Order: sequence, then C-alpha cells, then structure tokens
Amino acid sequence: MQKPTGDVLHDDPTAKCLPDGHPREVLAPYATQILQFPGVVVILYEYMHFFRVVPTDGRPHPKDVELTFMGDPVGHWEGDTLVIDTIGLREWTLDATTNPATRFHSDALHTIERIQYTDPMTASYQITIDDPKIFTRPWSQDFSMKLHPTWKLYEQVCEENNRCEDGKCSASDAQK
Repeated sequence: MQKPTGDVLHDDPTAKCLPDGHPREVLAPYATQILQFPGVVVILYEYMHFFRVVPTDGRPHPKDVELTFMGDPVGHWEGDTLVIDTIGLREWTLDATTNPATRFHSDALHTIERIQYTDPMTASYQITIDDPKIFTRPWSQDFSMKLHPTWKLYEQVCEENNRCEDGKCSASDAQK
C-alpha cells in the first residue's frame, strides 16, 4: 500500500466530495440511526445522507450484484446479535485510478458485521474484513457504539460551500 503523501486530495477521496462508502461510513464521526422493522433493518447515516437497507428475511445476495459504494447487505439474527454480510462493493482507490498500490479496497471486499447490545446504552460492533486482492487473510476489529437518545440526524452535504473542490481554487477563494 502506498504511504500517505500529506496531500489530502490524494490521500482521502472524500476531500473531493466522493462518497466514503462502506465500511468507512460505519466508523465516521457522525450520527447514525438504526431502525428495525419486520424483515428489514434500515441504517441511516448523517454523513451525505447515506443509508443501508438490510433485509433480514433470509434472502441471499443476488447472483448479479451491482457494485456500489455501500454494497449489497443481507442480514440475519443469531440470537440477539444482528449479523450483516456485505458484498458488491465498488473498488475504491485513493486517486481514482486503477493503480493497485493506492487502493483502499478492491471489488472483492466482503464484510461481516456483528452488532449486539451489551447494556441498555451500548452496543458492541465487530467488523471482519476479507479482501483477498489486498490482504493475505481476513481480519477483524471491535468497537463499541453508544446510544445518544437526544441526538438527531442533521443535514451534512459535502458540496455545500465547497468552493475549492478537487483543489481547484481561484485567487478570490483564498481570500474568503
């Protein structure tokens, strides 16, 4: 993997208002709301108003998955643990080229997420990353999520006031 350059436009595509996608969106420092209905869980993310609709009715992934930034999730319950299996993630590169040295993940990325309440205000969150084009073996990371009942989702729009998108600023932009 290529080392960061210090140039945010190279090191982080969100500086160009590109979506961060899954799995990065899950760990973004913005509010998230999870809604459960019979046969489906809906996850709403504040950042750029992303969402995931996770069927929990036992359906498999379709055979002809279209690659997207958020992928194709399917879920099921193992006791009180929600397990989300996601494939169909669009390859995301640091510099929007196909240079494998600057990939965050390939189109072979497969994630398994496990979410379980550990107390009334805390959920454990584990994600397993399996990307055989990038990593030699799957790996997992554990996090915790805190419930904030007074929070609400706000508008977060990357393009708003983005006068210098992609680093293309005019002299008058620098003075604002």
